[in-house]
Amino acid sequence: MSARDDRVVGVTDTGRSTHGTVMLLDGASLWFRAFFALPEKMTTPDGRPVNAVRGFLDTIATLVTREGPTRLVVCLDLDWRPSFRTDLIPSYKAHRVAQPAGDTLGGGAITVDIEEVPDTLTPQVDMILEVLAAAGVATSGAAGCEADDVIGTLAFAESTDDVIVVSGDRDLLQVVADDPVRVRVLYVGRGLAKAEMMGPVEVGEKYGVPTERAGAGYAEMSILRGDPSDGLPGVSGIGEKTAAKLITEYGGLDELETAAADPSSSLTPRNRKALIASADYLSAARTVVFVRTDAETVESTDDRLPAAPADPGRLVELAAELGIGTSVGRLSKALGWDLDVPR
Repeated sequence: MSARDDRVVGVTDTGRSTHGTVMLLDGASLWFRAFFALPEKMTTPDGRPVNAVRGFLDTIATLVTREGPTRLVVCLDLDWRPSFRTDLIPSYKAHRVAQPAGDTLGGGAITVDIEEVPDTLTPQVDMILEVLAAAGVATSGAAGCEADDVIGTLAFAESTDDVIVVSGDRDLLQVVADDPVRVRVLYVGRGLAKAEMMGPVEVGEKYGVPTERAGAGYAEMSILRGDPSDGLPGVSGIGEKTAAKLITEYGGLDELETAAADPSSSLTPRNRKALIASADYLSAARTVVFVRTDAETVESTDDRLPAAPADPGRLVELAAELGIGTSVGRLSKALGWDLDVPR
């Protein structure tokens, strides 16, 4: 992703945007959080858990009411561990892959490339997508890409409306920008009630990276420090604070590597040695860590907030079938619909 200048456009003296707002939801991040936040005793009339469904719909209703977006897209992982990343760094998310499950005919182990998802969450994802389709809420995915890449592409392509990305994944802080439109990340890692709205200033101040290129700086800092949760080793001996200091001092990862190759630079011998030893990792990590901005996204429908459900009859049926009338009612109210939903 390219660094963007920190220029504010299209705002009034009060700081409020004169444009609309497109809200990009990190679907899997939010329904995982809903699943673990609510008890599985929330079930359909026939006993199937719907805690993630209810929590996810309630989250959308709250976000629409609170932030007032004019457009909304639920972004999907069509490939949570893309080959263009694992080919470069095989350890990427490797700890989330199922362990060897058996033997091939030739005696080799079979490793199933499936993310560890709770058994009772998987069917709820299908329920969520069916409810969104009936409601007319847009979803978007890209073949061979993660939701992060969909978000990166849609945010980077936006030239008219402000963008709010909602996720519990700090990796997406790299998309913050002020130009050509304001891109903010509503980070919900500590829950929606404690959500933090992060822009270039907030990212720069919190993580010690240059505000004028806070998004790119955050990603480069992440590359240097590594991320065990994503299977990224980082550069030996360089933690978050040192990484941020180096990125700030030298201006960026490219400049830092140039300094490492220059014996006359001010880098300490230890950091110089570590950076040179990690040259292959640093080259590969750029592709792995930076979200794509050129994914071939496919949207399910128009991303404007629906003035009415796409299929009101089916939405009412689902509300009754799944026992989620209260959550569908909240969503209907948030979207301004006059829909008679069974509670």
